[in-house]
Amino acid sequence: MIEELLPESVVAVEAFGEPEDADGALYPEERPLVARAVAKRRREFASVRVCARHAMEKLGMPPAPVLTGERGAPLWPAGLTGSMTHCDGYRAAALVRTGEPASLASLGIDGETHAALPDGVLDTIALPAERERHGVLAAARPGTHWDRLLFSAKESVYKAWFPLTRAWLDFSEADIELVPATPGDGARGTFHARLLVAGPEVGGVRLSGFDGRWVIGEGLVLTAVSVPGG
Repeated sequence: MIEELLPESVVAVEAFGEPEDADGALYPEERPLVARAVAKRRREFASVRVCARHAMEKLGMPPAPVLTGERGAPLWPAGLTGSMTHCDGYRAAALVRTGEPASLASLGIDGETHAALPDGVLDTIALPAERERHGVLAAARPGTHWDRLLFSAKESVYKAWFPLTRAWLDFSEADIELVPATPGDGARGTFHARLLVAGPEVGGVRLSGFDGRWVIGEGLVLTAVSVPGG
């Protein structure tokens, strides 16, 4: 599912269902990162890295450890950039080679269960304009959990933002507009994130926002942001 949201240069590997015990798939360098985590967290951590290593192989790169850096961001092997996500019943990794004509400066993906956000969360993550647009979309297509979609889009935006800036981006610092593929379509579409703070420079150009795509299916909300210019 996630591949349809990404450029052809990106290789994505995803897995559905509950992860099996994948501790044996962890590299020695990775094990200390989840040594004190509960079993569910260890399974998610390991299984999403299995996806990442399959993606590395598809790109013709040897599988390698994926450690974590500042704010938990993945540290990719030289020559690669990418993003990972996991939620109940789903894991995915998306990778692309760097330094090539069709490469990307950054990439962010997110997967969420297609369900309403807990009470009060929308007010915490959404700007007034976003809440207003949410009301319009929810009235037109009540079967779609637009609040969860907005949350996922913000997560993808942050994952694309952080490698370019090494800085935090608050929910209130990007105004996201969700656009269905066709009027009333609650299954797929695009979104634009207008940055309310100074954006990063990519290829000598300061970005004022990010563009992304979204799809809903199999009980999941998936979003992706691709930033050209690697």
